Amino acid sequence: MFEHYYSQKPSSKIVEKDFEFNIEKQKLRFKTVSGVFAFGTPDAASVVLVRNFPDAKGDLLDLGCGYGFIGISLKAKNPDLNLFMSDVNERAVEYAKINAKNNNISAVIKSGDGFEVWDGVDFDFVTFNPPMAAGKNVWVRLIEESRSHLREGGLLFCVGFHNKGGSAIEREMQRVFGNVSTIVKDGGIRVYRSEK
Repeated sequence: MFEHYYSQKPSSKIVEKDFEFNIEKQKLRFKTVSGVFAFGTPDAASVVLVRNFPDAKGDLLDLGCGYGFIGISLKAKNPDLNLFMSDVNERAVEYAKINAKNNNISAVIKSGDGFEVWDGVDFDFVTFNPPMAAGKNVWVRLIEESRSHLREGGLLFCVGFHNKGGSAIEREMQRVFGNVSTIVKDGGIRVYRSEK
């Protein structure tokens, strides 16, 4: 049976690979695992998002955090952020907790689909690499739910390959928020930002 990384309980055999990532003169170490995006090495789009995220403080949710690459890297880059992470994939959550601990990063990490585990919680920033493999209905719902969980003036950051679904992400962010801007173009990768 085909199983994508949006599965709640991956059944694939556990295989681990480690990598290091340097940011702000810090060396972060990540343990990745099969069945969790992106196995073995961070995907290029997530790296572009992390490298170009503005200096920030406040409450940040890394939605669909995988093994925690985006959230942990952004917290390392911006120590004044309060980091929250969640993923529907229970294996991802387990490894996000491992990676946060191994990098001495404080975070609230929960397992659940979208914002179901953040009922009544609002954020200053929500960031995610939309799970295109899960289908349009899923990632559009996450954009819609992001708006209701952002404080006034809060920001949603999404990243994608513009010609491989990214333009659709941009259109949905415009529809939901009434505004969208491209904060960086790096090859085919775009980082989109909307403000509530």
